[in-house]
Amino acid sequence: MLRYFHDITRRATRMFLTVAAIMLPVMILVYAGERLGLVALAGRGLAPAMAFMGLPAEAGIAWATTILTNIYGGIAVIVAFSGDVPLTVAQMSALGSMMLFAHNLPTEQAVVRRAGASALFTGGLRLLVGAAYGAAVAWACHLGGWLQQPVSLAWLRGGGEAGSGVPDLLPWLVSTARSFLLIWLIISVLVVVLDALERVGFTRRVTRVLAPILRLTGVEERAAPLATVGMLMGLAYGGALIIEASTRERYGRRSLLLALCWLSLYHALLEDTLLIAALGANVWIILVLRGVVTLAIMAGLAALTRPQTRWGRWLAQESTQLASSR
Repeated sequence: MLRYFHDITRRATRMFLTVAAIMLPVMILVYAGERLGLVALAGRGLAPAMAFMGLPAEAGIAWATTILTNIYGGIAVIVAFSGDVPLTVAQMSALGSMMLFAHNLPTEQAVVRRAGASALFTGGLRLLVGAAYGAAVAWACHLGGWLQQPVSLAWLRGGGEAGSGVPDLLPWLVSTARSFLLIWLIISVLVVVLDALERVGFTRRVTRVLAPILRLTGVEERAAPLATVGMLMGLAYGGALIIEASTRERYGRRSLLLALCWLSLYHALLEDTLLIAALGANVWIILVLRGVVTLAIMAGLAALTRPQTRWGRWLAQESTQLASSR
């Protein structure tokens, strides 16, 4: 038993160090950008696009903050301006969906790159899909007169759960250390849970249930448990597992690309979706419809990367070269 936990701890620590080495430099650069005001500048640059979608200019700052930092940073900005710029349920659903599609891009796409897919492609996909989905939701609700009731965030402003502005260095260091500790703990738990599920045969049963969806998305069945973990818990955790498993299982380039595109578009359903729903967004829009759209996009990507296509042949060639280099 002691040998088992020693092996599990060593494996989880190795995975954590791999992810931490990717995340920490990016987080430092993003923090420096915040201190220099580059995030707010990017937000002001998005103001015309927000107006085109029927959203206030301040929504651009919230989305830019979310893209470059995380969901919590975007929520802090929303809470800060909500007293002067009220939002409707439709606007919150549109902005919240954009935040869920595209957040923490520098850090998360660095993990995706290390796991075996292009950070530029997957990051661009998240931005494009997020903007298109948010615009479609905003326009459809405006034209149909749906979800036009205002949302109130007075309870959050009054409670002080969220603040605006860039944290000082010491609080940022403490927060970052806590985040890394949490990541290590979650990865350790996930490694134990996945190993136990594999031993009792639960993983195989889940894979059979997911088989129709997997065929639609083009992801290999053996990558299904890792993709499911990332979808529920987050890209950093799922990415860590995929980084570790890809060297062991030798996934093909196509399967890695599709699995990581899926995770990039639709992950952290438990935490992030609940946070956006708490702000007043419509759950059907930010969870169910977003999932349907993601599956449709994945089906399109799977079709475009089939072995007989040019893209598919290129991915197959990359897989062959990677296998020979090993």
